Amino acid sequence: MVEVIGIGALNIDKLYLVDRIGAAGEEIGVHSVSEQPGGSAANTIAALARLGIKTGFIGRVGDDADGTYLRSKMAKEGVDTQGIEVARGRTGSAIVLVDPGGERSMYVHPGVNDALSVTSETISYVKNAKYLHLSSFVGKTVIDVQSEILDRSRAEISFAPGMLYVRRGVDALREIISNARVVFLNRDEIEMLTGFGYRKGAGELNEVGSEIVVVTLGGDGCYIRTPGAELAIPGFSARVVDTTGAGDAFCAGFLYGLLADEPLGVCGRLGNFVAAKCIEMVGAREGLPRILEIAEDQN
Repeated sequence: MVEVIGIGALNIDKLYLVDRIGAAGEEIGVHSVSEQPGGSAANTIAALARLGIKTGFIGRVGDDADGTYLRSKMAKEGVDTQGIEVARGRTGSAIVLVDPGGERSMYVHPGVNDALSVTSETISYVKNAKYLHLSSFVGKTVIDVQSEILDRSRAEISFAPGMLYVRRGVDALREIISNARVVFLNRDEIEMLTGFGYRKGAGELNEVGSEIVVVTLGGDGCYIRTPGAELAIPGFSARVVDTTGAGDAFCAGFLYGLLADEPLGVCGRLGNFVAAKCIEMVGAREGLPRILEIAEDQN
């Protein structure tokens, strides 16, 4: 049985390591260029598969070489790809600029991602999953598709809205947040979404209905809030090369802990560990750990 199914965009990440992320009109040198698989929920699902969790994915790729590549990379990780539709058109892509400190900016072209729809096969596929993990799309209508899938599933909901969804505000996301067991945001995202600092903002999302709100704080670790408790978990030291996918990696570690019925503090530590491994390599997936490395860390 598939334990966690992701629902989100599938993108080719075109990564450029640059001297700095420039302002309008500047010309900046590029040190290296690479293409790697991406998409927030897809990165989390690939990371969970590496940790030994049975995973699947619902999404779309184009009938082009990039689409073939993305499906093959997911399959190679051990992800069930039956929910990935091949559609006529161009696969989604993201241009990612990464500076020497590992910080990045991202420009996303949705391609066929935003034409995702609900089918009877989709509903049948999600029926027995333990968790559905959602992330954002560029288009404004796909969130309704995600909501419809959730309405027809008995799974727990994990939600990482990211900046694209956060900009739409709490009201646009209320249906998903109110039904989510866990919501993942970084410090900037929760402040933009709620208008408050991360502690008060997390409390606001608990009131909307999310059982667990997790805020990632970069090198400072993470903050976890439930209606009855608050936890701050320190981060791991890491050599920062590229922060692309760090939040997605964190989600995987945290969900790994939830699936194992670990206390929230352990879940946070696992999330921090997987994120720390991720940022030591270029791209969202190159540094993701295997289950053996998690076991060694826990011992």
